[in-house]
Amino acid sequence: MKRNPLIIVVVAVVVALMLFIGIHTARRSGPGSAAASLDIKGHAAPEFALQSLDNKTVHLSDFRGKAVLLNFWATWCSPCKIEMPWFVELQQQYGPQGLQVIGIAMDDASKEDIAKFAKDLGVNYPILLGKESVGEAYGGVQFLPTTFFIDRDGKVLEREFGLKSRSIFEDNIKKALGRGQPVQAQK
Repeated sequence: MKRNPLIIVVVAVVVALMLFIGIHTARRSGPGSAAASLDIKGHAAPEFALQSLDNKTVHLSDFRGKAVLLNFWATWCSPCKIEMPWFVELQQQYGPQGLQVIGIAMDDASKEDIAKFAKDLGVNYPILLGKESVGEAYGGVQFLPTTFFIDRDGKVLEREFGLKSRSIFEDNIKKALGRGQPVQAQK
């Protein structure tokens, strides 16, 4: 029986891809992945202290009083490349109303490569260098992108896995902006 070489190549590529995804997922989940089942929706967003691309330590609590779109992403993530320009536009549109977009790079790339990637996409919001412990605190970030919507009082309203439509992001932003007390202007 003669076998089609194209079919053999396709099967080999599929098997290799499945192995890569399996190894990557196992490495990310590792021991203590019980946090992956944690659903933090409706609870206070876990506090973090992460380094920004400009070497500042940024805490989630720095943004209390604002609605926060917290996006876990990576430079190798194709859907992330689609979302990030939307986030730039949404930050421009809703920032004056109290929205703060924050990107957390869950990447093995260097800080310089992450900074170049963000600059090339015109990112106008803080990019922080992620840690596995922060991902675990948010219930386990097993898929990228993963986006959390946090209201002005610091509670997680929604969590979205993977690429969603821009309208879903916008609806969640409007919900987050409408919940909690806006920051009073200082005199």
